[in-house]
Amino acid sequence: MAYWIVKIILTPILRIVYRVRVEGREHLPRRGAVILASNHRSFLDSIFIPMIVPRRVTFVAKAEYFDDPKTAWFFRAVGQIPIRREGGTASEGALAAATDVLRDGGVFGIYPEGTRTRDGLLHKGKTGVARLALSTGAPIVPVGLIGTDECQPTDAKLPRLFRKVTIRFGPPLSMEHYATRENDRLVLRQITDELMFEIGELSGYEYRDTYAGKSDAPGGHDFPDAATVVARLEAAAS
Repeated sequence: MAYWIVKIILTPILRIVYRVRVEGREHLPRRGAVILASNHRSFLDSIFIPMIVPRRVTFVAKAEYFDDPKTAWFFRAVGQIPIRREGGTASEGALAAATDVLRDGGVFGIYPEGTRTRDGLLHKGKTGVARLALSTGAPIVPVGLIGTDECQPTDAKLPRLFRKVTIRFGPPLSMEHYATRENDRLVLRQITDELMFEIGELSGYEYRDTYAGKSDAPGGHDFPDAATVVARLEAAAS
């Protein structure tokens, strides 16, 4: 209930302070499990997507957000899954929760790049999202976010208002023809590369065949968001 209360309150406010354009909304399944896989340019990405998706969307979030009373209430209210960067049981719990969301027919949001881009480019995706799709049978809907970094750049403490944001959804990628092949590394890489191609087509950002990370912005801090989930997925099959 708290999720929908926050959504009802926050959505009209965001639509006033930002010019949000949505394309391809018809590609969102009205029911059943689905993974929303998007490029990642801003902290606000995890707010804009739930704002315009009519169904409840669950993401993972840094456990530090839940440790701080100033932000913990918000992340709990919107149903985010806490995850600690050092791994361990917290990461395993987040992975299990993500799987539960999909097996219960829900919507799970993830960023295949594993962290926010710091050089403005679209980076190579990690194969955990493909493994998650194959293990649950959930289709992947590619999402292209444009302009969210103008609303709040990676290291900015406060958002910038009255900016334009475009959110594009592509046709779902079906996993049916890859069923039972979640341990085939070539299949996982093929699915992930196809997904990143679609995200690149939707977002229009230049693609670089390297993983995103600290090296994109010397001196920056790397907040991986879904990266630990991806790492746990890959480690589980090794």
